[in-house]
Amino acid sequence: MKKVILSLLFAGLGGGSILAQDAVTYQLPPKIMADLLLAKPTPSVSIDSKAEWILFSDRNPYPSIEELAMPEYKIAGMRINPNNYAPSRQTYVNSFSLKNIKTGKTSTVTGLPTTLFAGNVRWNPSENKIAFTQTSQDRIDLYVIDVVTAKATRINKQPLNAILGASIMWVDDATLIYQVATKPASAAPKRPLAPKGPTVQENLGKVAPSATIQDLIKSPYDEQLFEFFATSQLVQNKAGVETPIGAPAIYSTVSLSPDKNYLMVRTIKKPFSYLVSAYGFPSTVKIINRTGKTVKVLAELPSTEVRPSGYDNVQNVPRGFDWRDDEAASVVWAQPLDSGLIKKNVEFHDAVYELKAPFTGTSKELFKTKARYAGTSWGNATLALVREMSRAKQSSRLSRFNPTTGTLETLYELNTTDAYNNPGFPVTEKNKFGRQVILTTDNGTKLLLNNTTGASPKGDLPFIAKFDLNTKKSEILWRCQEGTFEVVTDVLDPQKLVLLTRRESKTEVPNYFVKNLMLRIADRQITNFTNPYTALDGVTKQKITYKRADGVDLTGDLYLPKGYNKEKDGPLPTLIWAYPREFNSASDAAQIRGSENKFITISSGGPIFYVTQGYAVLDNAEMPIVAAAGKRPNDSFVEQLKLNAEAAINKLSEMGVGDRNRMAVGGHSYGAFMTANLLAHTNLFKAGIARSGAYNRTLTPFGFQNEDRTYWQAPQLYYEMSPFSYANKIKTPLLLIHGEMDDNQGTFPINSERLFNAVKGHGGTTRFVYLPYEAHGYRAKENILHMLWETNKWLDTYVKNAKPTSAK
Repeated sequence: MKKVILSLLFAGLGGGSILAQDAVTYQLPPKIMADLLLAKPTPSVSIDSKAEWILFSDRNPYPSIEELAMPEYKIAGMRINPNNYAPSRQTYVNSFSLKNIKTGKTSTVTGLPTTLFAGNVRWNPSENKIAFTQTSQDRIDLYVIDVVTAKATRINKQPLNAILGASIMWVDDATLIYQVATKPASAAPKRPLAPKGPTVQENLGKVAPSATIQDLIKSPYDEQLFEFFATSQLVQNKAGVETPIGAPAIYSTVSLSPDKNYLMVRTIKKPFSYLVSAYGFPSTVKIINRTGKTVKVLAELPSTEVRPSGYDNVQNVPRGFDWRDDEAASVVWAQPLDSGLIKKNVEFHDAVYELKAPFTGTSKELFKTKARYAGTSWGNATLALVREMSRAKQSSRLSRFNPTTGTLETLYELNTTDAYNNPGFPVTEKNKFGRQVILTTDNGTKLLLNNTTGASPKGDLPFIAKFDLNTKKSEILWRCQEGTFEVVTDVLDPQKLVLLTRRESKTEVPNYFVKNLMLRIADRQITNFTNPYTALDGVTKQKITYKRADGVDLTGDLYLPKGYNKEKDGPLPTLIWAYPREFNSASDAAQIRGSENKFITISSGGPIFYVTQGYAVLDNAEMPIVAAAGKRPNDSFVEQLKLNAEAAINKLSEMGVGDRNRMAVGGHSYGAFMTANLLAHTNLFKAGIARSGAYNRTLTPFGFQNEDRTYWQAPQLYYEMSPFSYANKIKTPLLLIHGEMDDNQGTFPINSERLFNAVKGHGGTTRFVYLPYEAHGYRAKENILHMLWETNKWLDTYVKNAKPTSAK
């Protein structure tokens, strides 16, 4: 591998030294940390609906820095590889194998490309074939695996185009629909040496608030590139013969009707926007037949540039076009009744309409909703479940809709942050069209609900329940036993209550089991994965609970080193890792989330690595920001951060496991924003680690996270919530890390650049690590290993070996 240099801007680790810039080669963390990161994870699992076959997919989650450095265009809110019509940043499957559950025999799939970069896995209707895409340096191909023979065969002739998503659809067991490129990638427009003129944008009096999205179109040349790469041709492949469907277009979505006779397509048209991503460009929604002939134009939609700001506000246009899963070919969509303004005083805010094939008649109103319509789960001619949501109020409503009578009856209302009372989601089954529809039991009077979280005061305990549509009450049929974490991944037989579950514990790696609730026979284990993280054997995990000063209950996941004895070893240096969340309800904020009984696994962005270096680690430390009476959560953001941090430190100190004089705090994204604020407003910590954060809220003036007030509506709030405003107060050592190609909305790398300069300019101790080619989440093996080295060195210097002075 060629030598790669990492550029670092920093104020040195030694006291008082100031260096403007240095170049260092990639460094490695302690071997145990590197081994944990690079350990081969257990495969991903895809099981057919009859639990006869398992497809195992092995992935290499960490590509090399050379792979990230491949050519890339950033246009229209996307990142694409200009050589192969593919998104440029993907995690691929590197090997497939199939296991017959009945015989226990596992076979490696043959016929695969020598170097496999697979994705977009799709089972066919009979579940005896599996399609997937193979991305090579210059094209995307489509392969099909025969499940019985475990042999893969390439079926396409023309290279696929996946720029706006790989719309791969099985029509039947032998027919697929997908999109292909219309020209070789080498024919892309060449950048002119001199532009024909300046790039000009204007606005003629329209209100057009826009979020701070990255990688947008910036020039006429970008427009040409987008049009070239996004244009594709729909084709149907039957027995290896590719037949075009209609003419080439820029397809943003393609969906097949349940009866397979029609396609609903959304095509992008000009003018392309310089303010929103491709999915916000003007578009046409229409129905075409399988030959490509237009049957019905459903809507001509404008750019999303012109839309009201504020949560729950929408454009005053039709939205949410979708097929009814319970009928052959019926389209449904929503239309606002309040001109898109949720605060408008009207009884109903949305209406939902339907148009049936052959799409020559007029649309029919199905129902109206009192809050913003959020979708429908279809069942049969007398049952559908309608969701309404309010993001601003953190509320949701689920109603039963009878398509035959038109009645809409509320089943329950719930705060979206209320995990304890969430009943779960309905179990589905395939209907005659092969679509997933709501499954009913007891002569259609009850639903099966699967709660894959099962939040409770004892931690997460997933369950399966029956919900009575008449009494609107649930009866739990099975619940995960305390001491384990077991979740239902599929219901194999709803009448006999045969379940497929994934079970794990503190000491048991996750594996899959078949469970029979009626016969109550022993569970049948169908996978036998082993622990890839043996270096963590002996590390203890505990869900701890504590209160902050105003009485709000908090929790966190405490990890302690192997062999640690607090009486013998005393309090440890501690890393607290967190991510703030907003709540309108203090009781919801106090709910316990997560399970201490999950198997300890490694995430490249998580903090568990440092428990191997002698640190106590408090991960997922709750940092709720709760609305006070008559106010919004962020009105007291900084004050509540301080209460949360003080409570965590006090708890760890009282337990005797955390040294309050050697505490560090860290987080990623909004967690980095939290970290910088805590260092700017408190002296509670010895060091901070802030990764890929936003630190100056004026750079996100039309709202951020769950704040929908604009800068001009609440300028003081934006100032006070910005740690950049208080950079002169940041004297606690702060390690800033950012990907140089961050693609996240709002977290432009300039945030870290400017905060580093501001802290440095006021004499603070700080270091800025700029990771080459990285986006918001870090992927390259070399970058992640170096990030671990930087963080470990920072913690050792300023926390583990900190002078024992009391925190103020």
